[in-house]
Amino acid sequence: MSARCCAGQLACCCGTAACSLCCKCCPKIKQSTSTRFMYALYFILVTIICCVMMSTTVANEMKTHIPFYKQMCKGIQAGEMCEKLVGYSAVYKVCFGMACFFFLFFLFTIKINNSKSCRAYIHNGFWLIKLIVLAAMCSGAFFIPDQDTFLNAWRYVGATGGFLFIAIQLILLVEFAHKWNKNWTAGANHKQMWNGLLALVTLILYSIAVAALVLMALFYTRSEGCMYNKVLIGVNGGLCLFVSLVAISPCVQNRQPHSGLLQSGVISCYVMYLTFSALSSKPPETILDENNRNITICVPEFSQGLHRDENLVTGLGTTILFGCILYSCLTSTTRASSEALKGIYATAETEVARCCFCCVPDGDADAEEHVEKRGGQTVVYDEKKGTVYSYAYFHFVFFLASLYVMMTVTHWFHYESAQIEKFFTGTWSIFWIKMVSCWVCVCLYLWTLIAPLCCPTREFSV
Repeated sequence: MSARCCAGQLACCCGTAACSLCCKCCPKIKQSTSTRFMYALYFILVTIICCVMMSTTVANEMKTHIPFYKQMCKGIQAGEMCEKLVGYSAVYKVCFGMACFFFLFFLFTIKINNSKSCRAYIHNGFWLIKLIVLAAMCSGAFFIPDQDTFLNAWRYVGATGGFLFIAIQLILLVEFAHKWNKNWTAGANHKQMWNGLLALVTLILYSIAVAALVLMALFYTRSEGCMYNKVLIGVNGGLCLFVSLVAISPCVQNRQPHSGLLQSGVISCYVMYLTFSALSSKPPETILDENNRNITICVPEFSQGLHRDENLVTGLGTTILFGCILYSCLTSTTRASSEALKGIYATAETEVARCCFCCVPDGDADAEEHVEKRGGQTVVYDEKKGTVYSYAYFHFVFFLASLYVMMTVTHWFHYESAQIEKFFTGTWSIFWIKMVSCWVCVCLYLWTLIAPLCCPTREFSV
């Protein structure tokens, strides 16, 4: 590691310099990307700690293999066996610290449009100091007086924030579907190839949705019982058909020529995914067979074998889940996403058709304005003329994500019996949250279709 690289890393930790790796062979990184990566790293670190706190396996291993474990727990006043550092209450406190960290930065970065300001420098640097502040806030939550009142109140705050995080993701999904269709339709005005792609992708999406519906009907229902599953699969399948017919109805087409089956295909696939996820999260139903033995019904037989290896299922499933949460946070904090939530969209005249239209990086015009080499990875300062994403909105989304993680890890309203090893054991609260999310998604999309009809004097743009 060169002296210049060491000096650069010190400036990153305790100064305003952007963070980068010390390997010259690494591709160059933008300052805006580096900043978001560092905040995401903090988020991942705290999330892992929360998962460890909810793991009885880790707690038992620590008791077995750490010498003087009991004395150490008493020394740090965490209880006789460190019971204050495990369980849902510990997760609530750690997530309280992380949520406060991102919320304070949300307030601190409101209306920053220039990366040259003092507040922008703090947002983009001083990473070691911010890590210490985050650790102090997470630790300080354990010393809040009147813990019972705090936990009860914080649970409702967490549920509200978690629902709001889900709502933002659903709004952005609907916006994504409309943006996709508008972008490719704009290309179809110049090249017929885009019409072919639209038809092909729409056919694939509906094939996936129909296949998912048929498979759920086969594996999650049976001739006797499974009434919940039958009703919900039928209702959600009917909703997908309904919104598809509304999308191509003449009255909607007159007001919104860009409305089509591509958007409803995206929504139908997501509805089928949420339906499958909800049915997988439902507590198992049991009946007595002819030998008076309890057997589980309304779930695929192969899933019962998978759940026998709980550690494998939990580890793999938790990694995928929180990877999706992190991806949602990063993709919903771009300038385009924050403007979409305000109802600001690109006009059809400025649309340029692209296969990967959603992956266009922010701030390309400024990307090569200033390049800095410090003996390691090259840093491109892409915010010299202005910020390429909303700092405040970025921190607000991570604030909501902190609350969503807290509620998800502690099984929402079944917190007292929550364990990370039983993360995928069905509970009614998780089941209904997913089902309601499914219906909210359909309602949001349906509103974007009928709103111009309900309010003909108002201008709508999607």
